[in-house]
Amino acid sequence: MFTLKDLKPGQKACVGSIAVEGLMRRKLMDMGVTPGVEIEVNKTAPFGDPIEVRLRGYALSLRKKDAENILMVQ
Repeated sequence: MFTLKDLKPGQKACVGSIAVEGLMRRKLMDMGVTPGVEIEVNKTAPFGDPIEVRLRGYALSLRKKDAENILMVQ
């Protein structure tokens, strides 16, 4: 497995699991980041943080710190 942080702009993968508990897990799931959903990385900010991803028909910006807690599968 790899994390969302490892994907480059233009790459897609599906969420395998979320490797964090508590409030952050709840926030990610409320934003639509759930196991099985496909996520595509659109772009990264000039200094690499945050990253913009596309899922469920909308764009979402995530800090790399949060993206490394989202485990992906091909």
